[in-house]
Amino acid sequence: MPTKAVLLSEFDYKLPRELIAQHPIDKREDSKLLVLHRKDGRIEHKRFSNIIEYIGRGDVLVLNETKVIPARLFGYREKTGGKVEVFLLKEIDKDRWEVLIKPGRKAKLGEKIKFGEDFSCEIIDRGICSFNYEGDFNNLLKKYGKVPLPPYIKRAPEESDKDRYQTVYAKVEGAVAAPTAGLHFSTELLKKLEEQGINIAKILLHTGIASFSPIRCERVEDHQMAKEYYKINKESASLINQAKRVFAVGTTAVRALESNAKLEKGKWEMGIGKWKLGTGEGWTNMFIYPPYEFKIVDALITNFHLPKSTNLILVAAFAGRVLVLRAYNEAIKLGYRFYSYGDAMLIL
Repeated sequence: MPTKAVLLSEFDYKLPRELIAQHPIDKREDSKLLVLHRKDGRIEHKRFSNIIEYIGRGDVLVLNETKVIPARLFGYREKTGGKVEVFLLKEIDKDRWEVLIKPGRKAKLGEKIKFGEDFSCEIIDRGICSFNYEGDFNNLLKKYGKVPLPPYIKRAPEESDKDRYQTVYAKVEGAVAAPTAGLHFSTELLKKLEEQGINIAKILLHTGIASFSPIRCERVEDHQMAKEYYKINKESASLINQAKRVFAVGTTAVRALESNAKLEKGKWEMGIGKWKLGTGEGWTNMFIYPPYEFKIVDALITNFHLPKSTNLILVAAFAGRVLVLRAYNEAIKLGYRFYSYGDAMLIL
C-alpha cells in the first residue's frame, strides 16, 4: 500500500505579528521555556534556567559550536553606482562564494561590486562571486559585513547583535544564520549543568541556506535541502554513544547527529540493530519529516519556528504534528515570543 503524502499545508498556523521577537531579552536564560512531554502530551511552562531540572547525570547535552559570520554585505555596482546587497551563503573554495544578490534581476556575469577601496567581488556565475581584496578576507568581512539577522526582524542590526546573535560557545566561523536554540544558554548555566554531572558534547554544522529556505512544493517529500557542512569528532561521538539520554540543542544539531547514525554490526537485540553515532566530516542535505525514526536523539531543545518551515516539520517528526501544533497554539495564547530571538521548547 502506498504511503500517504505529507502535505505542507498541514504544518501551517497563524501567528500574531506582535509575537515575532525583534530584540533578545536582557538575560539569555530568562526566556520562557515550554516543556512538552511526548508520552502523555503534558505541557509545562517554565523559565529556560529551569532546564537544569530536566537533564540528569549521565545525560549528554549536544551543542553546535558553529559561529555566525557577518554575511550581509552592502556595496555598489562599479559601472552604475547602484546599491546592491550580497549575502554570503557558502564558501566554495578560496575567495569563491555561493551568494544571494539583491536586486538579483540586475546582476550580470562579469559585473563588479565594490564594498570599499580594498574589498570587491565579481559575478562569475549565477549565484557565485569571486572576491578581490587587499589584506585578510575575514578581517575585511568583519569591517564591511553586517550581522545576518533574518528578514522577519524588521530593524537594522545593532552593535549588541554581534554578541546576542551568537551562542556563548560559538567557535568555528562559517554559519550564515545562528543555531538559535543555543542562544538561551549562558556561560553560567552551562557551568551549572556540568557541575551537576552532565556531559557536554560539541559538534559542528554550519547553518546555511538549507536551514531557512522556504518549501515551495505541496508534497513535503519533494523538497530538496541544500547541503550544509558538518563535523563530529571521536571525543564527542564517544560521549554521545555512552549517554543515558541525548539532548540535542537545535535542529541543526539533530540533522548533524542523525546524518551520521551508523548501525553497529554484530550487536542485535530482538532482531533490531543498535544505532551508534559515527565520526567524521562531510556535507548533509538530510531532510527529516514525518514519519521518521530517530536513531540518536532522545530529547530536543528548540525555538518556535516559522509555519511550513523545514525546522517545524523536523520538530513535528520528533513529537508528532498534532501535539506540536497544540503546543504552539498554547504558546501563542500565553504570549510566548517566536523565532530567532524568541522563547524555547524542551521536548522530552
